[in-house]
Amino acid sequence: MLSDSPGETVEGCRQNPAMPVSDVSVHVGSSLWETIERREGEWLTMFEQLSLTGFSPDATRPTDRLFFAIRPSDEACAQMVKLTAHLRAEHGLKGSPIKPERLHSTLHHLGDHVGVPRALVDQAHAAAASLAVPAFDVAFDRVASFARPRNLPLVLRGDKGLVPLVAFQQALGAAMARSGLGRRVEAHFTPHVTLLYDDMQVTEQGIEPIVWTVDELVLVHSLLGQTVHMTLARWPLKA
Repeated sequence: MLSDSPGETVEGCRQNPAMPVSDVSVHVGSSLWETIERREGEWLTMFEQLSLTGFSPDATRPTDRLFFAIRPSDEACAQMVKLTAHLRAEHGLKGSPIKPERLHSTLHHLGDHVGVPRALVDQAHAAAASLAVPAFDVAFDRVASFARPRNLPLVLRGDKGLVPLVAFQQALGAAMARSGLGRRVEAHFTPHVTLLYDDMQVTEQGIEPIVWTVDELVLVHSLLGQTVHMTLARWPLKA
C-alpha cells in the first residue's frame, strides 16, 4: 500500500511558489476539504467583485480540472528547463516554456468540473491509497511535436525506459475501476511530458536521457484558463 504523508514544500519542480497552499495533505479529511472550501469562498468573492464591474461569469462552464500525474525530480526538472531553452533556440520556437512547477506526466484525467467534486476526490483517494507499488525509474530519451493543426505540444517521449510507467498507469487504472472510477480510466496511454506549445513542428530527435526515480503519485487540481496547478494530495511510493 502506498504510504500516506502530508504534502511538503520542495524547492524547484514540485513547488508552486504562486500558490503557497498548493500542497495540502494526502488525507481526504478536514484539512483537505477545509482548504478546498476556503478556496471556493475566495473564488466566490472574486466572482462577486467581477460582477460589480459588469463581468458575469458562466456558472455552468467548467472551472476545475483534476488528474493523476507524476512529477519530475528537481534535477530532472532542471534538465527539462535547459533542454527546452536549447530547443527553442535551435528551432526558432516562439512558444513559452511550461513553468517548472507545472511540468508533469498525466496518468489519468478525472474530468473538468464546476468546483471540486468531493465524491470524486474521495474515490480518487481510495484508488491511490489501495496501490502497493514500489518507487521506480523512468527515462525519457527523445523529443518530438504531437501532430495537430496548430499549437502543437512539444513533448518528451521514450520507449523501454517508460515500461515501468506504463505498468504503473495500468495498475492505477485498475484501482480506479475498483473504486468506481472505471469510466475515467485512460485506456490509451502515451507517456509524455509537455515542454511547450508552438505552431512549428519539431520532428523526433534523440536526446541525452532524462532519468529520475518516481517516488510519489499526485492528484492535481488545475484552474482552467489560469495556468495554475495545485497539488490536492500526494502518495509517496515505498522505496
